[in-house]
Amino acid sequence: MTQPARRFAVIFDRDGVLNVDTGYAFEPHKLEWMPGAKAAVARVNRAGALAIIATNQSGIGRGYYREADMEAFHDEMLRQLEAEGARIDRIYFAPHHEDAAEERYRVADHPDRKPNPGMLLKALAEFEVDPLDAVMIGDKETDMEAARRAGVAGFLYRGGDLDAFVAERLATLMGTDVS
Repeated sequence: MTQPARRFAVIFDRDGVLNVDTGYAFEPHKLEWMPGAKAAVARVNRAGALAIIATNQSGIGRGYYREADMEAFHDEMLRQLEAEGARIDRIYFAPHHEDAAEERYRVADHPDRKPNPGMLLKALAEFEVDPLDAVMIGDKETDMEAARRAGVAGFLYRGGDLDAFVAERLATLMGTDVS
């Protein structure tokens, strides 16, 4: 019996990692990429790893914007990535918050809302990725805590060229040069 091929994954936080965190980013025409972000996603794709987003979106729960607004923002991200020959394999989001305006989103400690690992665990299960074969790249300690709780290596991105940052992490993760 043959073993299934190993699958690698890079799980990105969204705001502050892929796009500039303007505070509740949801308007497609205001999408601004972090330096090297599109190239970083393309690098992950070329390496044969999954590119996944796991993002808290409490602005939905708080009533600042609708889920449809977030989806339009994501559609624009995906469109611009596709124009660069890159893709995101899946986007997971957590609209929950303890102070949510809508009752359906009003949850004090939802398992998907980082620092809880729910979104990461769903991604690992859905794509059959061993936690040791995945990394989380985030800009907040909550991202790192979610990664720790999911058994995934977490790397704190503090700005700069995301492509260079991802190249180093991919080489370590996959044990090969991923230029």
